[in-house]
Amino acid sequence: MGAPMAGHAARVGHLLTVWARRPEQGHSVIEAGAAISDSLQDLAKNVDVLVLCVGGSQDVLDLVSQALPWLPKGALVVDHSTIDPSAARDLHAQCLDKGVEFLDAPVTGGSMGAVNGQLTIFCGGSQGAYIRASGLFDSYAKRHKLVGLPGSGQTMKAANQIAVGGALLALCESLAFAEKAGLDLETTRELLAGGAAGSWAFDNYGPRIVKRDWSPGFSVKNQRKDFRYVKSAAEAVGAAVPCTMLVDSLLARLDNDSDRELATTKLFEVFEKAEDTPWT
Repeated sequence: MGAPMAGHAARVGHLLTVWARRPEQGHSVIEAGAAISDSLQDLAKNVDVLVLCVGGSQDVLDLVSQALPWLPKGALVVDHSTIDPSAARDLHAQCLDKGVEFLDAPVTGGSMGAVNGQLTIFCGGSQGAYIRASGLFDSYAKRHKLVGLPGSGQTMKAANQIAVGGALLALCESLAFAEKAGLDLETTRELLAGGAAGSWAFDNYGPRIVKRDWSPGFSVKNQRKDFRYVKSAAEAVGAAVPCTMLVDSLLARLDNDSDRELATTKLFEVFEKAEDTPWT
């Protein structure tokens, strides 16, 4: 996600320097006009805005703790990762204590949205921090909005992932049923996508299921990681998320070394192979 987002920012003229934990990921950004830093420390010393896009809460906590001593006073840290809302609030407090602003700004739209510059960004933090980052967001997002205080961006992302999980479940269950009933999968997908059942999942994930394309996109591993944060956030506010927990339990059947890096659409095979409801 981070590399195409950074590429869009560089191509529209933002002065961008990149550091990647896996250096090979920085190659495409160099071609877009970005400079490369040899270390996170050197990067942190020379930026006004530090943007992160990594895996989970611990990744972000580790990187911020490494960068924070070197960031200039008044710098802004923007985190596009999906993490626990409570971790985002902790990071905001840590940064504030060092005279640095923090904006939790998780994204949605998938790898396709990152490549096409069509992401949606949910932001939690101060109005000033959001305004400061908005020009950067315009380069790789179709919409972005400040949704509340620190942690609110991640809370909105949790709400998003609840809906995403339900849409994935409905898509896979529907198409697996159609296949077993003898219907043509592509015809089913096309017709349902154009009616009341239509959704982003039918439009974007449906074609991959028809082609049995499980190549890495949004992975089983990352979806289950996000669901852990959903569960934690739901428990914190006393909300019930039974559909999310059901999808997570079904994805757990794919949580092995060969499947966990593949796209979540492989959930279709769980339904395809089941002779009855797969949770019984």
